[in-house]
Amino acid sequence: MTAAKGKTKTVKLRQVRSEIGSPRRHREVLTTLGLRGIHHQVERQDTPATRGAVAKVAYLVQVVEE
Repeated sequence: MTAAKGKTKTVKLRQVRSEIGSPRRHREVLTTLGLRGIHHQVERQDTPATRGAVAKVAYLVQVVEE
């Protein structure tokens, strides 16, 4: 999962929906990803674990294209 020249590949995530009313486990995934509220955006390493977490809460987050 590393890009050329030793740089790690990253993915930008943005929370697009509120976590209110979501299952507790989904709220925990958002916290683990570092998302704190609607329109909050973070950059994480593009690993299978991160992709799996994003897939679990895909209805709450959006992958931001650069």
